[in-house]
Amino acid sequence: MSYKTYTTEALVCGSTANNTSDKSFLLFTRDAGMLFASARSVREERSKQRYALQDFSHVRASLVKGKSGWRVGSVEPLGNPFLGALNRTSRTRVSFIFTALRRFVHGELALERAYADAVHLLQKVHLEEPQWQVLQELFLLRLLAELGYIASAPSWQGLISAPTLAEAKDAYDPSVGAALRKAIERASEVSHL
Repeated sequence: MSYKTYTTEALVCGSTANNTSDKSFLLFTRDAGMLFASARSVREERSKQRYALQDFSHVRASLVKGKSGWRVGSVEPLGNPFLGALNRTSRTRVSFIFTALRRFVHGELALERAYADAVHLLQKVHLEEPQWQVLQELFLLRLLAELGYIASAPSWQGLISAPTLAEAKDAYDPSVGAALRKAIERASEVSHL
C-alpha cells in the first residue's frame, strides 16, 4: 500500500521527545493547518533533519499521512526567526507569534491567510514599538476573525478582509485602536483557549 506525500511550508510550533531518538512535532502548515507529525531518529547526531526541525523554524516539509498519523519525510530549512533575531525584544516577539498560533489554532483546517500573516509578521519582528503594536493587533484580529471568534464590524471590516497583513496595516485607522483591542480581548476570553 502506498501513501500520498504532501509537500508544504510549515512553522515548527513545538516538539516532544519520544523513545530514544524519535520526536513529535507540532507543525502549523500552510495547506493543512495545525497537525502533529512524528520523525524517526531525528535526535541522533547523524540525522540531517536534526537542525532543520528545531522549535521556531520555518521549513518546507514532505509529510506522509499513514495509519498512525502524520510522518515527516524530508525537510528543507527556510530559516529560524528566533535564532536570527538580533535582540531580546525580537526573540520575545517571535515567541509571542508561535504562542498565539499554539493557543488559538487547533486541528487540520487550512488557514492559508493566517499562515501568510504569521510568516509576514515573523519578518517584521525588528520594527519599532508603535509599528509592531499595530501589526501584532492586526495579526490577532485577523486570526481570531478567521477562526470565527470575532464578528465583522463596519469599523474594521476592511482590516479583516484585506488580502495581506501589509494591506491591512495600510488601511489601519488609529481611531479604532481601543475598540479593536477590546474586541481581541473579548474574543480571547470567549474562546476559552
